[in-house]
Amino acid sequence: MLKRPRGGVDKVGVKKYLSSIVHGHDIRLLAASVATGVLVAFVVSIFQALTEEVALEWLFDQALLVVMFAPAVGVGAAYILLRYAGRGTSSSTSDEFVRTFHERQPRLPISEVPGKLLAGATTIGLGGALGLEGPSIYSGSSLGLWVHKRSGRWLRRDEAQILLTAGAAAGVAAVFKAPATGVMFAMEAPYRDDVTPHALLPSLIASAASYATFVSLVGTEPVIPFFAEGSSFVTNESGASAFGVRAVDLLGALLLGIAAGLGGRGFAWLVRRAKQATHETSALPRLAIGGLSLALLTMTAQIAFDAPLTLGPGTEAMSWVVQGRGLGLIALLLGLRVAATISTIYAGGVGGLFIPLSAQGVVLGQLVGTLLGQDDTPLYPILGLAAFLGAGYRAPITAVMFVAETTGGVGSLVVPALVAAAVSQVVAGPSSVAGYQVSQRLGHLERRFTLPISSILTTDVLTVPPDATVSEFVYFHVLGRRERIVPVVSGDHYEGMALLADISELDRDSWEEITVGECMARDLPVANTTWTLRDAVSAMEEAGVEVLAVVDGDGTFVGIVNEIDILKLDEILDETGG
Repeated sequence: MLKRPRGGVDKVGVKKYLSSIVHGHDIRLLAASVATGVLVAFVVSIFQALTEEVALEWLFDQALLVVMFAPAVGVGAAYILLRYAGRGTSSSTSDEFVRTFHERQPRLPISEVPGKLLAGATTIGLGGALGLEGPSIYSGSSLGLWVHKRSGRWLRRDEAQILLTAGAAAGVAAVFKAPATGVMFAMEAPYRDDVTPHALLPSLIASAASYATFVSLVGTEPVIPFFAEGSSFVTNESGASAFGVRAVDLLGALLLGIAAGLGGRGFAWLVRRAKQATHETSALPRLAIGGLSLALLTMTAQIAFDAPLTLGPGTEAMSWVVQGRGLGLIALLLGLRVAATISTIYAGGVGGLFIPLSAQGVVLGQLVGTLLGQDDTPLYPILGLAAFLGAGYRAPITAVMFVAETTGGVGSLVVPALVAAAVSQVVAGPSSVAGYQVSQRLGHLERRFTLPISSILTTDVLTVPPDATVSEFVYFHVLGRRERIVPVVSGDHYEGMALLADISELDRDSWEEITVGECMARDLPVANTTWTLRDAVSAMEEAGVEVLAVVDGDGTFVGIVNEIDILKLDEILDETGG
């Protein structure tokens, strides 16, 4: 009358597998990371060419009237593309990576990528004040999950999150030609006060593969060419580098950190309000208000600067502001750029905030440098970039790495850039433009609750068939094994739980006649193999039981979770190297 469920665990194989995970990443995961990086580079190169080399170049050659209303057409086209080509998906891009990262089963449908990319191309290519990295991050994350899905049996289910992160890193690495920035962004973006180190090596490999593929397709010209080492902006008349750090520059970095922290905090609030408004206001009013605002901003910029500097991600605005402009014009440009970005978001445009934040940081840095009488050095615009970008995304290391990579890795900038970025973090507080960030990774106890139920699953279980008598149950299980709760299994199918508390209420003379199936409990919770420890604990606490049966998707009995094993989880993890 006693039996063991079939399909026991190969303990030797499990130990070998756990050992391979402890001592390094599986070669198949690293190969998948390379594949992800290469695919992302090809997709991003097409997206960038369509947006910058086709749409934006065409736009800047048009008459002012066309340029003024082109952004409204762009966000309108983006709305149509998201609704039809994107199958009703939202305009969110990099936020979707952060949101999906924190889900137990990450999912970003590959079918939505073409719609997002085309919507991003129309938004940015027709003058929307957003950046190319948003759609690039989204497509990279989605492709990472797609590679994981296509790999099937070769990769573990929990490695989906790793490839999601690696794909995001590859997207940033390609669009900015900055592989280290891609890695740091993907690790910092999901949290405000923490990083996610478990995806470091796959992200490094995906970023390197993406960068190498991308530059082989489009070349190595830097994203912000006038910041590159050797350009006329960063060299003096003798040809030597103009990057020199003095004591006054550390004071300037401190002031920039405070200004960028306050500015980043305010800008993040505006971004959140604009995103919230997209859910509270219907599409047509948003398109009308946002489009008209962008047209007026474009006309104002054309009148004030003789150039439509509110259009596009902001690289033209950065190039303009560092050419020795007046204090009033610099302040005006800062306000117009902020307004243009918020208007584009409100209208439902598709794009990222990395380059818009960078542009606002450069303008703010030039403003502070001019106030300090240091407008002849490229240091302050670059420090402003690091501080404002770091404050806006709560990613200071990413900001400093971006500065290092886009300035040719000039080492003298790292210390003041770190000062500016670190101070901006303190001043900015918990504010962030990424709506789905959480403060930090879970602590020791909380992390245990996110573990899969398999970490406490007991598969070597003696069960009782439903046709066994109550007498057999009592003698074999209750008296023989001191068990008060036993799973009732017919063949491989779970039926219910035999409880001593229920049996004790039966007349002793009926034990030989009544079967376990007649008096077993059928209303107790049953766990699935996809559950986490948190799910199991919640179900057990709600039902007031100390043993929980676990089945797979077909209802096949797999094992049990015992309250005692939960209490001894740390010991179990030590034994398995978890």
